[in-house]
Amino acid sequence: MDVYPTKKALSIAQEMGLDLVEISPNAKPPVVKAMDYKKFLYEQKKREKAMKAKASKVVVKEIRFGPNTDDHDYEFKKRNAEKFLKDGAKLKAFVFFKGRSIVFKDKGEILLLRLAQDLEEHGKVEQMPKLEGKRMTMFMAPTKKSK
Repeated sequence: MDVYPTKKALSIAQEMGLDLVEISPNAKPPVVKAMDYKKFLYEQKKREKAMKAKASKVVVKEIRFGPNTDDHDYEFKKRNAEKFLKDGAKLKAFVFFKGRSIVFKDKGEILLLRLAQDLEEHGKVEQMPKLEGKRMTMFMAPTKKSK
């Protein structure tokens, strides 16, 4: 196995009309490769783009409630949530507490649990209702059959 000094490797790469690319600079001696660098970068970008296209994109839809949401509004938002889960999107339902309404934490949790129970056949709860600051959040993922 011949180990070329850097100048000799560079001259060989130039004779071939290629670039000298350092693969592993920390190795003793450093590992270099003669290649067309622009073509290498192009192919690498192409591979990354193909991998990105194959990756599934997770869509998260949000539904916002107040602690004192009326039955009609609840039914309307429940229908929307059902549609989101049927389309295969994840659902983020949250109750937003404004001002002093934070004293109705239990109402907010009951509302979210009621939603989870109503949507049980379309999705499963990923994260139970959890209070974070002025928001109580719950995540739902679609069930396999509803996709």
